[in-house]
Amino acid sequence: MTGYSDVYFDSHDLRVKLYARDYGGDGMPVICMHGLSRNSTDFEVIAPRLAERYRVIAVDQRGRGKSGWDAEPANYSPALYVQDMFKLMGELGIARAALIGTSMGGIMAMIMAMIAPQALIGMVINDVGPEIDVKGLERIKSYVGKSPPITSWADAAARAKQTNAVAFPDYSDDDWLAFARRTYHERDGIPVSSYDPGISGAFDPDGPVVAPPDMWGIWETLKEIPVLGVRGELSDLLSEATFGRMLETHPGMRAVTVANRGHAPMLDEPEAISAIEAFLADLAGQEK
Repeated sequence: MTGYSDVYFDSHDLRVKLYARDYGGDGMPVICMHGLSRNSTDFEVIAPRLAERYRVIAVDQRGRGKSGWDAEPANYSPALYVQDMFKLMGELGIARAALIGTSMGGIMAMIMAMIAPQALIGMVINDVGPEIDVKGLERIKSYVGKSPPITSWADAAARAKQTNAVAFPDYSDDDWLAFARRTYHERDGIPVSSYDPGISGAFDPDGPVVAPPDMWGIWETLKEIPVLGVRGELSDLLSEATFGRMLETHPGMRAVTVANRGHAPMLDEPEAISAIEAFLADLAGQEK
């Protein structure tokens, strides 16, 4: 199964029209949420595979992909995104779901679990945790919202490699082109970025990057929620020490480290897929 249906819905504050891919499928609902500058295409490998057993939805947050851009950059905030996700669940008649969240999407998953634990079956959090390493934030700030002029898909692939080679050191030219096609779309024959540059407002353009307040308090509330943590072996955002502390403080957490990947694994790696499939199968079994 490779197809999906387009879903358009209003954001919870009615400011923008949002978009999601509905891969269909029967069984436990699984909602996939991307990172800061990414979109639903990040899940185009794993989503159809999971849809053979589950109801899979991959969402474009506001300002990304096919979702509308918000005229107020301050609204690019996980606190608002999670309300959009609850709105989507309501419109689709989903009372409880498992979540897969990459980076920002993982932060969203933790917030959703804190706000409405009864609505979550469990969650996969990909290369993020309650404490964020400033080194990763500095790297992200260096490129988000600052793309140079792109005139061809070769340019887009080169830019993707320039900003992400540290995370995917074994990628081929074909891999970088595929990466670019997930993060750009074509307009009048020219690739253009698939996100609103306004999402970079989270970073002070003139000041140093400051690590956000830690979320260990939120993490403490999640002990009854099944969690699979995924970490890239080379990650500069989720440190090995933080990942270890997450395991120590969450008795039911499972963990997998993806070799030769930085921030963040694409979840098309065999070890990531195997861990996610086993985790979701256990969740679905407990729901019966």
